[in-house]
Amino acid sequence: MPSLGGLAVLLAYPTIYLVGLAFTRSSLARPLQQWSGFDNFVEANRSLAFNGSLVRSVVFALAGSLLQVALGTGLAVLLRARGPRLGAAGTLLLLPLVTPPVMVGVAWKLMLAPVGGSFAGVWSALGVPGFNPLGSGPGAFTTLLLIDAWQWTPFVTLLVFAALLGVDGELLEAAQLDGAGAWRSFRSVVWPAILPTVLAVALIKVVIGFKVFDLVVVVTEGGPGVSTILSSYEIYRTGLRGQYDMGTAAAETLVFAVVVGVITAALTAARHRVVRDR
Repeated sequence: MPSLGGLAVLLAYPTIYLVGLAFTRSSLARPLQQWSGFDNFVEANRSLAFNGSLVRSVVFALAGSLLQVALGTGLAVLLRARGPRLGAAGTLLLLPLVTPPVMVGVAWKLMLAPVGGSFAGVWSALGVPGFNPLGSGPGAFTTLLLIDAWQWTPFVTLLVFAALLGVDGELLEAAQLDGAGAWRSFRSVVWPAILPTVLAVALIKVVIGFKVFDLVVVVTEGGPGVSTILSSYEIYRTGLRGQYDMGTAAAETLVFAVVVGVITAALTAARHRVVRDR
């Protein structure tokens, strides 16, 4: 009963309140003023800014997950080749993971500053013309992807490394006795053993990627233009900055939740199919 009570307070009540906001005229100062039906959803659907943010959020989450899983798996394999312990190198690798996202954003923004930034100083010392990666839409979006990868790749590395520790050593020895090289052993023995973990981590990273908010606020504030406005930031702008339209923001949140749910459900089904047929 205490557990159910805690869930009711922390999950059920906020969800019911969110749905109530979505179907009423609600401002930040005066929520739940008047029943409005689906007007807030119509307004969200008409918003080019919100629709564009949905596309960017999907691209960011999927591309970020793919990049981080590839890098994290590669690093985990290299660390495992050194032995069963992470060691000093592995410990240093995990430092970005324990750094608060806001501090990560501040640090990278200072380093990327076109005047006085660390990278600007390096280009100047090398005599190379400097450039501002945050000065263009594609550059800023790619930069956010790389910063997010810098912080979360260690998370993937840690989980995949743990999976590698569970690979049956006798199977590897048998493969090597049969003449399998390093690549063949990895492809035929190691990869099938860690595949369920890799796919699960990829799914987790997709969900985390949809939640990115801190980096956008600190590093780009959605710019240049609207190129880095993700759905979480657009919902924040609608409800808590400028418009203070909590009704539309709640409707956008529910639409965003449906998009995330559909994508994660599809990825979960694909993961089950792959694991079942391997």
